[in-house]
Amino acid sequence: MEKNSQNFSMQEAMRLANSDAGKQLLALLKQSDKAALQQAMSQVSAGDYSSVPKTLASILASPEIRSLLKEMEEKNG
Repeated sequence: MEKNSQNFSMQEAMRLANSDAGKQLLALLKQSDKAALQQAMSQVSAGDYSSVPKTLASILASPEIRSLLKEMEEKNG
């Protein structure tokens, strides 16, 4: 998987989502700032990828989420 790629395939997304870390991450995201998640999804849909990190900054500051993302990156990177 290419780092920071906008060509992330659905197959890669499903593989990550079905991993243990992915399932834990999804559970944490469901408990997080839903308005920020919705805004980020709208930005992605509009092709505004550069705004997403700022929108998700508070969510991504969570130590649990950062740990899971790091774990996923190490396994797939």
